[in-house]
Amino acid sequence: MARSTPHDHAHDHAPTGAGPLYRRVATRLLDELRDGTVPPGERLPGERRLAEHFGVSRETVRQALEVLRRDGLLATDRRGSHATLPGPPAQSPASLTFPVGARAPEPRTGDRATVTWEAPPAEHAAALGLVPGRPTLVHRYTSATADGSGLRTAVTSFSAVALAEVEELARYRDRADGTASAQLRRAYDWMRRAGLALHHRDTITRLADTPSVRVVRRVHDQYARPLEITDLVVDARRDALVYEFTLPAAG
Repeated sequence: MARSTPHDHAHDHAPTGAGPLYRRVATRLLDELRDGTVPPGERLPGERRLAEHFGVSRETVRQALEVLRRDGLLATDRRGSHATLPGPPAQSPASLTFPVGARAPEPRTGDRATVTWEAPPAEHAAALGLVPGRPTLVHRYTSATADGSGLRTAVTSFSAVALAEVEELARYRDRADGTASAQLRRAYDWMRRAGLALHHRDTITRLADTPSVRVVRRVHDQYARPLEITDLVVDARRDALVYEFTLPAAG
């Protein structure tokens, strides 16, 4: 969906239908809440993003939210507005650990992870929409079994969006010297707590003439904005596989 940033009611142009515009927006938003776009108990995007999503002004969004709030369908606290429709809470992605390919939820002997502030690989820059040569936070992970076999190496680059919206990631910029250990195992949890729904696309291909495979993970949010890309090389003998799934944002 193309997005614009409306500044006043003269820009309001969606959704169509009868009744005041803010009530139509409230109805559309309620439909999205009911179909699971924002699971029960999870934080809604901010007013600016909702305005862009529906193509209306922030004031119209504010009025629509108030309608749902009065009807008991939204609750608001210092962290934002949350859907209160009946339904099961979003499950914790306990099985999803950063980076892709990490052997265990917690660091173990043979694992090493560091971060640097540098220009990412050209493929990463293109995927993240970064100007070539522009630095960003780059995470490197290596892991091997006790006997030194089964080496796994992963390089992750984060987008400007991820660093702007995920406070825990942004803090690493000042200590991204490539030397100190930097365990970002909870990076996906941090993103979800920041209100970002995570869509992963993992592409797995076998490397010719080697027992290894390459896994490329691309992650974007509910607005199709890129958040990170990871390039992992791991010993394996599997055929190429592509799969997709979505994790909702945390409440």
